[in-house]
Parts: sequence; structure tokens; C-alpha cells
Amino acid sequence: MVNRSETSGIIIKCLGGLYTVESPDGIYECKARGVFRNRGISPYVGDRVKLQNGVITEIYDRKNCIIRPPLANLDQLIFIVSTCSPSPNYLILDKFIAIAEYKSIRPVVVITKTDLGDSSEIHRIYDKIGIEVLEVDYADESTIDGVRELLSGKISAFTGNSGAGKSTLLNAVDSTLNIPTAEISKKLGRGRHTTRHAELYKLRDGGYIADTPGFSTFETNRYDIIRKEELAGCFREMEQYSGDCRFKDCSHTCEKGCAVIEAVDRGEISESRHTSYCTMYDEAKQLKEWELK
Repeated sequence: MVNRSETSGIIIKCLGGLYTVESPDGIYECKARGVFRNRGISPYVGDRVKLQNGVITEIYDRKNCIIRPPLANLDQLIFIVSTCSPSPNYLILDKFIAIAEYKSIRPVVVITKTDLGDSSEIHRIYDKIGIEVLEVDYADESTIDGVRELLSGKISAFTGNSGAGKSTLLNAVDSTLNIPTAEISKKLGRGRHTTRHAELYKLRDGGYIADTPGFSTFETNRYDIIRKEELAGCFREMEQYSGDCRFKDCSHTCEKGCAVIEAVDRGEISESRHTSYCTMYDEAKQLKEWELK
């Protein structure tokens, strides 16, 4: 016999300990059982959950999650990169791509402001390693259609430098969203960020999108922490070379006989990507053991 007070759904918003859950039979505003807090578990936006009498009683297994903002079960992370104002920050982009690879979330790059600057370098670096790169031109509706098709039927998150145009693009993809946007601050050289909490927006064409705080708001280790031993596995272009290094424990940063460094020298691995890897490796070496727990 079915308990009519029981249902399941997806958390689409979390604010002040109150969760908004979308289920087949309606939208619920509810709280979570205290037992989750006692176990050190927090419901995340994107979680599939069971409700009983308007209370979250079970969180179903997640396929992935990022720590902050707290999002679960993402299909793809979409990195909004502008050609200028602000200019691309390849280190931060590579850090977020590494997090996506680490969490088995598909990374995608979307370029904005293509009418104001050159996008060829972004394509050169990321097309080469098999990451999908799209360009957006608001004068060409077909480019917006490409983003709509990318999002359809999936749970996605937009992220990127403040001022790169995340909210503007979301509103172009689905005008019913009406996500607030902010003017570029000329003094700061970046947008005044307008996203204050994690929330999934349901799209007209199916799927959900989360608008997340910009790169300037959070350090990537707030999303997750990657140990130095695991880092090379988050740079997909290194995989075919890393087994050919002279030393089994090669860090791929400076060693003689490193097959990865040799590939960089031959132009087979992007120098900027390897520089990002080395910077991240040095940062990972500085992590204290308590930070890794």
C-alpha cells in the first residue's frame, strides 16, 4: 500500500535550512531530519530525496558533488570565459576543469564577448584535448540554440569569472528565468556578483541549471581538494605519457626523463596547461593533513 504522505523529488533550492523540493506531485518547502546533522550529512541542491509528511527523511546516493556551493548530481560544469573584461585566467580555468575531471563531471567551455576579442587561443588549448568549446554571439541566435541543446535534459552548473556574463547568457537561453545581472564595475574590473545562494532553475527545454558564484568569490579548494598524487589524472592530455617517465613516482614538474615534460617541449601538451598543473602541484604539496580529511 502506498503511503500518500510519502514522495520523492529533487532539491532545487536551499536557503537558511529550508529546502525546496520539486516532486511529480508539486513543490514542497521542507526541513531535513535532525539525524542528518547528527551524522554530519547535509542535503545539497541537486540531491534526490525522499519526503514523508513534508520532511526529508532520506538522501539517495549521489553520483558526485561539489562542496561549495553545495551541488550534487551534476552532469556537466560549464565554464563561461570572456575574451576580455575580464580576460581569460587560464590557471583558474584549469583548476576548475581539474575539479570537474576529478568528480567525473563533464567540463565544457563557453566563450562570451567574441565580438570584443580574439577567442583563438582558448580554442587552441582546449579543442586539442577534447573539451567541447562553444562560442556565444547574441546577434546569432543559432549560437544560443547550441547552448540550449547542451543544457537540455541535464543538470548543469555555470561558473566563471564575475563579469564574464553567466547570468546574461542564462537569461538569453531561457528568458523566463529573469536572473538578476549587474553592471561591470570599472573600478574593480569585474562584475558585482549577484548570485547569493545555490539554486537550480528549471529550463523550458528540459533540464536544470545552477548559477554559481564567480571564480573571484571562492578558492577552488572550496569546491574540492585534489591530492598531488591524484592531480595528473585530472589533466587528460597527460595520461598517455605519464606511464613512460623514467621514474615511477615522477611528479611531471621538473624531473629529467619525464615523458610529460618532453611532450610539452614537442608542443604536444599545451605549455599553459602544464604551467597550471605545476602551480596546482606546488599548492597541493603545501596542504596540511587535516585539510585533506
